[in-house]
Amino acid sequence: MRQLVATCVAAALSAGLLAAPAVEACTRFVYHGADNEVITARSMDWKTDVATNLWVFPRGMRRSGEAGAQSVVWTSKYGSVIASGYDISTTDGMNEAGLVANVLWLVESEYPKYDGTKKGLSIAAWAQYVLDNFATVQEAVDTLAKEPFTIVTANVPGETRLATLHLSLSDASGDSAIIEYIDGKQVIHHSRDYQVMTNSPSFEKQLALNAYWKDIGGTVMLPGTNRAADRFARAAFYVNAIPKSESPVEAIASVFSVIRNVSVPFGITTPDQPNISSTRWRTVADQKRRLYFFESVLTPNIFWVDLKTLDFSEKTGKVMKLELGPNQTNIYSGVANAQFRPAAPFKFLGIAPPLRAQCCVLKAGEE
Repeated sequence: MRQLVATCVAAALSAGLLAAPAVEACTRFVYHGADNEVITARSMDWKTDVATNLWVFPRGMRRSGEAGAQSVVWTSKYGSVIASGYDISTTDGMNEAGLVANVLWLVESEYPKYDGTKKGLSIAAWAQYVLDNFATVQEAVDTLAKEPFTIVTANVPGETRLATLHLSLSDASGDSAIIEYIDGKQVIHHSRDYQVMTNSPSFEKQLALNAYWKDIGGTVMLPGTNRAADRFARAAFYVNAIPKSESPVEAIASVFSVIRNVSVPFGITTPDQPNISSTRWRTVADQKRRLYFFESVLTPNIFWVDLKTLDFSEKTGKVMKLELGPNQTNIYSGVANAQFRPAAPFKFLGIAPPLRAQCCVLKAGEE
């Protein structure tokens, strides 16, 4: 059995190394603690400034999938706090019900061809659609399994390659799901046991790789490089090795220590491993206490947003923005709710009508 797993690992590693286009790396995991504590952490690894800001979105916002005339439309049922990418996409966030959504890079992604006959949803709004509409992972999975829309991707801002992402979900009960598009088909992995997600290869192969390291045992040896498969193995071991403290402060500290352990040191570049990029920021979402922590690698302080004291109501709630500055270097400390300022909501990156035909025939990963 061990030899079989080792063979699968070697094949997966080979496939991952040969899937060449330059990609970015991130890590996400879900901690199951004492007294029903659930905490989701993620790192954002990217080769350049992601131009991230934090946003507060109330209930009752009218949304468009930004995919042309057949865009899916909806009205937000839940308020949320999110981290944007380039202020044209939702990359990470938690809603008032404690549902967390994170998008990470997956170069193997291949989305269905979009011909405009079905409802379309821009990949930039994928995470926000879930945060706006669902309180639990089960609710989200039940709806997404019916494929109510076609995901429509577009070029990464300032680049000629398409965004290729997969989506992770977790809720306040500790349930978890990973949604990917492989060979043009949606694949949903749904289990409380799916605590960790990184990048390439696809999630199914990540599980096979992790099985190899579980057989060795994390107290004996763990892979130490910045590669996605190695980060997966370390996160999977440490998220369940850290103590399940009844102190929320200690639990948050433990989770931060793990997400830092699987981060890529700032300034690191690996010429023969273009999928490795420096960690730029980290988030930790306490889904029981509804606290959303943010840490930029270029500032000395962690700060957080208390969702319990925000006004998410449709009548009086406002869209608000917290400016993080270039490379997220603006410094905040402690509870940052009062530092948010009213702002016009950003528009999700979509497909422009003249480019529709071109966007419809490109496959994810083509340049």
